Amino acid sequence: MNRRSTPGGAATAPRPHPATAVAPRLRTLLTTERPRPDLVREHPLAWRLAVATVCFGAFMGQLDASIVTLTYRPLRTEFHSTPAGVEWVSLAYLLTLVAFLVPVGRLSDVHGRKLMYLYGFAVFTAASAACGLAPGLTLLVVFRVVQAVGAALMQANSVALVTTSAPPGRMRAALGIQAAGQAVGLALGPTIGGALVATLGWRWVFGVNVPIGVVALVAGHYLLPRTRDCVRSTRIDTIGVALLAATTTFALLALSVASGLGLPGWTAGALAVLSVGAGWAFARRQSRSANPLVDLRLLRTGRIGPGLVAGLCGYLVLFGPLVLVPAALTRHGSSALAVGLVLTALPVGFAVAATSAERLLPRGWDDTRRCRAGAAGCVAALVLLALLPQQAAVLPWPLALLGLALGTFVPANNALVMKAIPTASAGTGGGMVNMTRGLGTAIGVAAVTLALHLVPGDAGARTAVLTLLAFAVLALATTLPIRSHRPGRVSQPQR
Repeated sequence: MNRRSTPGGAATAPRPHPATAVAPRLRTLLTTERPRPDLVREHPLAWRLAVATVCFGAFMGQLDASIVTLTYRPLRTEFHSTPAGVEWVSLAYLLTLVAFLVPVGRLSDVHGRKLMYLYGFAVFTAASAACGLAPGLTLLVVFRVVQAVGAALMQANSVALVTTSAPPGRMRAALGIQAAGQAVGLALGPTIGGALVATLGWRWVFGVNVPIGVVALVAGHYLLPRTRDCVRSTRIDTIGVALLAATTTFALLALSVASGLGLPGWTAGALAVLSVGAGWAFARRQSRSANPLVDLRLLRTGRIGPGLVAGLCGYLVLFGPLVLVPAALTRHGSSALAVGLVLTALPVGFAVAATSAERLLPRGWDDTRRCRAGAAGCVAALVLLALLPQQAAVLPWPLALLGLALGTFVPANNALVMKAIPTASAGTGGGMVNMTRGLGTAIGVAAVTLALHLVPGDAGARTAVLTLLAFAVLALATTLPIRSHRPGRVSQPQR
């Protein structure tokens, strides 16, 4: 019998099995966003604490991005691979990131941005440890794909968490703080990476993420706000996700084959054709879908479309030198540590501009004018980089100027895009912003690798700089016809 009798004969309900009682609580813990403690939520600096927590993810993601390029040479030596093969340690990560950012943003709008963000930290941290233990290049690339899934969960929500936490009028400042967190990760990456590669070995480049991730998980649980404006559940367009992934993967594979991946030359053309076909099918499906993965109509209005193009160019220009400079300087005999120190000038300049632009630039400058000034600075810095000799004593100066220009451009451009996106779709919008960042980073890595492969020696480095210069000019061109967004309804920060 399932019911027990008391001494008086009355029947009582059976006690639930301990495992049965624990399951609902565990399910609730894993699927429900926990509120912040009252002490944190009611503190006047609560929004700054939330932004600072997001900076953990910004720091870790950019530290990883800038540090990995310094492992290329030891990976080639240990695993007997070509440069085009080793670059897939970065490209596999970036392609996965691009494919997952928008759908993850949608899931976050439905289920909660804080919840998905914390899951991202957990996956990213565990995958980082696995990367450090990888026995071969193939498994390392696989673990990087898993790591990118975690990064997508973080990055798709980072911009949304910042913009929904900040009070009215402080969005640009909050995005500047987040950009500074990215810049610090970028700044420390080359130096830490160079020191780790030169002493403990390339595996510790991935291991450094583990303690940061553990601290960030605890901070996020207590300091990030719950999502107050969740949207109703909508079906994810899995075919659209597959077509988007195919478009970017085929395109970058074509560039990689042209860079010496080891496949027959005709496959580059075939892959390019497949990329164009998948891209056409993706655009056609999005234009006809009632619930598109990327709303093409939205991209054609206001600042969103041009802003995303400009953001792609900005991150391409930011990450291209992280591949170019190590290749150029090691060819002249510079050590990994020396290369790291030279590269540091770029993200340090980015950090200075991102944190100081509010105080140093004229108060009357709106986001549009800041975008134009930053893009023009990028063009000037890359012209200098093309004219100056590729020497360790000279390169820090144009790299620092490039960092200052990008630190002015990126936060203002992101603010313009996010102000034009409805608050309820902030996760989707943040996913689109970060998708273009990942795509720009991937194209920067692939384009520089291709230029260095096709043109040998110092001429190849200058060809790569001219390629980056062309994208900087495109970023400047997208800022010229726009006007600053004048929002009607300002969303209140979430608690």
